[in-house]
Amino acid sequence: MRWETFESADALAQRAATLLLTAIRADPRLVLGLPTGRTPIGMYARVVGECSREYHCFRDVTTFNLDEYAGVPRDHPASYWTYMRTHLFDHVDVDPGNTHIPDGTAPNLDAECARYEREIAAAGGLGLTFLGLGHNGHIGFNEPGTPFDARTRVVELTPSTRRANAEFFPDGNVPSKAITMGIGTILESRAIVLLAAGAGKEDAIARLRAGTIDESFPASALWKHDDVMVLCAC
Repeated sequence: MRWETFESADALAQRAATLLLTAIRADPRLVLGLPTGRTPIGMYARVVGECSREYHCFRDVTTFNLDEYAGVPRDHPASYWTYMRTHLFDHVDVDPGNTHIPDGTAPNLDAECARYEREIAAAGGLGLTFLGLGHNGHIGFNEPGTPFDARTRVVELTPSTRRANAEFFPDGNVPSKAITMGIGTILESRAIVLLAAGAGKEDAIARLRAGTIDESFPASALWKHDDVMVLCAC
């Protein structure tokens, strides 16, 4: 695990964008795993800015998002489909057919999870996956106690996660479930970049640095991977 520390979230975002774009230039057919949340927004903004000056930046790239709320329509303002269109997809030359986000409104969510795993495998697996870090060490919606071999599945959102996301659902109808890529799925990515920025992440970063691998702290699973970079501004 390699660490880079930054004095600001802006500097972290620039470094993350550089890593993403460098990887695409090295492999124009790259398969990306992509996160949502507050931390990646700066990275996406810089990627969009750079791609506006390049031709065919994302043309042959394939993307798989980490998660999506269950029961939330794609056109809902708080869906991760809307998030990705707002912050990245509508501003780069990515083929919509190459962008993959779990369908939280599928009639059979378990079947949707199995389909998502098949799609990742059919694409050749994840080449580079970006992750955010939760205050309790969660990655995706993999909360403490998640087995490290878990695959894409439906999960119950914890009360703390629902409270953290309540601001995005002003009507009070915060989803109770989500589809998330599993830790086992994430660990099969050939390379991983973890983004950690914002107030309140100090304890999570300290626990990750300690290097103790324990399912009570999901991000500690990353110590089992051979190619992880942590970008930290907290």
